[in-house]
Amino acid sequence: MKAIKVVILSANSPFDAAKIGIFLLSSKYFDFFLQIFHSKRRYNTTFSYLCIVIEKKRMNEDQIERLPQEGECREGGQCGILEAASEVAQRVLEEIKTLAGTTACKSVQLVKLRQWAQSQGCWFYDRTEFGDFFDRGSENETYLSEDGTEIIKLNDFRYSDDNLTPFFERIKAHNTYFPDCAYRMIGLAENRDGEVCAVLVQPYIHDARLATKEEINDEFLRLGFYPEDNGTYYSNGQHDIFDAVDGNVLVGGDGNLYFIDTIIFPSDTGGYDTYRSLSPHFSQH
Repeated sequence: MKAIKVVILSANSPFDAAKIGIFLLSSKYFDFFLQIFHSKRRYNTTFSYLCIVIEKKRMNEDQIERLPQEGECREGGQCGILEAASEVAQRVLEEIKTLAGTTACKSVQLVKLRQWAQSQGCWFYDRTEFGDFFDRGSENETYLSEDGTEIIKLNDFRYSDDNLTPFFERIKAHNTYFPDCAYRMIGLAENRDGEVCAVLVQPYIHDARLATKEEINDEFLRLGFYPEDNGTYYSNGQHDIFDAVDGNVLVGGDGNLYFIDTIIFPSDTGGYDTYRSLSPHFSQH
């Protein structure tokens, strides 16, 4: 206890205080920790706000919208895990913005999502459940299901930058534009590098070949997207789609194009700069 108290009192920055606050919300030592924060709040505005938020959260616990209960997330995979996880991340974002005036909360969101997934029964402890290891890309660790019908991706949130909200919006946008290879989120897990990842499932495209640049361009034009920056990405004015290159776009045995692995940002939100800063295609140059 004494060591924990020292750690708490050593937090001087708003971000460190916010991280401690998120931990407190689910701690069995809540009352002990809260006494410490109350003793410091008179000296530090951040800690004062932190006490208020923690107390308000505790008072309203019974009014929080119900999320899937333990075990339910594994049954059928259709219980809205994507929406529920998105809400968890959004609540953290709003609390951090209130406390510290920043949107840089990715590490806190990851901690909270892990806790949430474990409590709701949609945390995968054993990666062998996903099938055979298939490939590793810039953001996805990929597995082929045992029956060969699905691809399971462990996405490490690389392109979410400083908070996870854009990731969830990106998955929803992908499913809107490319419903034939839509993602289904079934939970969270650690990848081989020990990183917290979203577990995404897509149908496996049989008898596929790589799409050509011409085929990709023609399909984007058909969908109302136009090339930007010499074809680095495509935009329809609402969303910008990156990484639609050979290997990420397939032509199935039915002749249709399947955009299985693209990066999507809302237009005019800095997605181009984020992609360039995080993509290994640019970091190699």
